[in-house]
Amino acid sequence: MNFNSRLFDRIRIGPSEAEEVVEEPARRCDHAGCTKAGEFRAPMGRGKEGKFFQFCLDHVKAYNATYNYFAGMNDEALAAYAKQEEIGHRPTWKLGVNSRAARMAQRGRVASGAAGPEVEDGFNIFGARAGQQTAKQEPRVGIVAHKALETLGLDDTADRAAIKARYKELVKRFHPDANGGDRSREGTLQEILKAYQTLKSTGAV
Repeated sequence: MNFNSRLFDRIRIGPSEAEEVVEEPARRCDHAGCTKAGEFRAPMGRGKEGKFFQFCLDHVKAYNATYNYFAGMNDEALAAYAKQEEIGHRPTWKLGVNSRAARMAQRGRVASGAAGPEVEDGFNIFGARAGQQTAKQEPRVGIVAHKALETLGLDDTADRAAIKARYKELVKRFHPDANGGDRSREGTLQEILKAYQTLKSTGAV
């Protein structure tokens, strides 16, 4: 290609729409009566996260000097905020509680044919599984809680009252005071205590 050709002299390309720069008018300072440009952002405060004022330099300095996110909160609200701050203000659940509930809810939706529009069951897999009579039953508790129940000599059907009654019975049976000071079964007693604490932490007790 010959860039020195006289044909290139006749080519004129105007600016495209993408290249045109449109300057928007500067936003004014949000402080009442101020006519300067609001070039600096300042948070609006608690309950309005993600929203900002636009101030000029002088007024943003004055605003930041008196800004207090916790203004108007009493001691109880401050304590609750501090507690939530430990977990990053995210919801939490006891171990093995919410995940099982979500699985059971999902199984119910699939069995009723309401798995959602995003599920395409062209081979009727979900329908076949829902119709199986020999489907594996979902355990009532997690693996950790199941082992703790086995340590106490109970199965997954044991309720809170049965667990407490069994725990008291075993503690009385293996405690050294009930065996004339004999500590030979102290290891078994420690396992029982640990199993009960595990069940408490999972919400079974």
